Amino acid sequence: MSEADPGLRVSDAEREATAGRLRQAGEEGRIDLGELEERLTAAYAAKTEGELAALVADLPATPAAAGGAAVAPRGDRSRDIRQKTAAFLTPNVICILVWLATGTDGGFWPIWVLLGTGIAYASFLIKTFVAGD
Repeated sequence: MSEADPGLRVSDAEREATAGRLRQAGEEGRIDLGELEERLTAAYAAKTEGELAALVADLPATPAAAGGAAVAPRGDRSRDIRQKTAAFLTPNVICILVWLATGTDGGFWPIWVLLGTGIAYASFLIKTFVAGD
């Protein structure tokens, strides 16, 4: 958002970015749940940059806004790993259970699901641990 014109109309993306910043402040304990809800309601109803700026004026700048590299907090990284692991395991376990329930004749067809999801999961892990350090 440009600070030059507080009367400038905002986009949905700008409202969503402000909402994300407010949620982060709530997760950090800077604002309580009731205040978070009030500010989120106001953010989604905001029409101008000035309205959005007022909602985050008392919050510290985010690393990206301060000019630093945007680094995901440890909690976000851990949550991403759990979500991706669950996304990998769920279809594979279901396919293996279906294979077991319908008889194990004709070969292990869940291998194709394992290969597809495994490649995506391995790629995610490599990006997270090799590129993320």
